[in-house]
Amino acid sequence: MECDKLGIRDVPGGAIIAVKVVPGASRDKVCGVLGDALKIATSAPPEKGKANAAVARILAIAIGVDKRAVELVSGPTNPRKEFRVTGLNAEAIRSLLEKA
Repeated sequence: MECDKLGIRDVPGGAIIAVKVVPGASRDKVCGVLGDALKIATSAPPEKGKANAAVARILAIAIGVDKRAVELVSGPTNPRKEFRVTGLNAEAIRSLLEKA
């Protein structure tokens, strides 16, 4: 995966990562890099925050953190979102995604 192109920036206490969400897919998976965003597909429907919660869980599993360490910070109704990962900096997230 070309993680050096990902839009990840450090913030106090963690980092923010840009994500492109594809809801209603056949299965949950990290698809790769799309532009400067991490593309994540989820089988959850895009209603009542179900897809957002599923993507946060998928991202947490991919980088090996607790699901409570990943929270949506922007784009709740938009396919392009930003998630904050608490406890890791941008470089650590890139490294963990390269291994995933």
